[in-house]
Amino acid sequence: MEFSTLIAQRYSVRKFTTQPVDPSDLTAILEAARLAPTAVNKQPARILVLEQAESLAKLKSCTPYTFDAPLALIVCYDETAAWVRSFDEHNSGAIDAAIVGCHIMLKVHDMGLGSTWVGHFDPVKLSAEFGLPKSIIPVAIFPIGHPAEDARPAPPHSKRNPLSASVFYEHF
Repeated sequence: MEFSTLIAQRYSVRKFTTQPVDPSDLTAILEAARLAPTAVNKQPARILVLEQAESLAKLKSCTPYTFDAPLALIVCYDETAAWVRSFDEHNSGAIDAAIVGCHIMLKVHDMGLGSTWVGHFDPVKLSAEFGLPKSIIPVAIFPIGHPAEDARPAPPHSKRNPLSASVFYEHF
């Protein structure tokens, strides 16, 4: 798909069929995530793949926003592996994980699948439920699957501010 078309058509899918995601499609999604750029190429992202009913049920105890998708990816970062800016000790891990998440969402849509970015979850409970080490910080959850026939973008999806609201040239 042409990139401009891809970014214009992608929307947050919140209703899925029960059809599982093909393993080769999952591999392609994970490969797109692996290719995401990261600060100083440290590649601190860690992705937890949830496909089994038991794991997906655990996820539901951490967020109400799983949308009964047959697959979920939890994108995290290892804070000990991420680049840290020397000026202020800012850890780039969350930014790197967000870039990985964008690659996931765009690849998913490009393949004809659907997903949404879920940031509303209990990170402490999620870490405990899945036994994440202390240095692994969850950033986002991506429920993934085949969009239901009646899946549609949320009403505010196409509302966008004009460029002038967010782009400034040289002066504020």
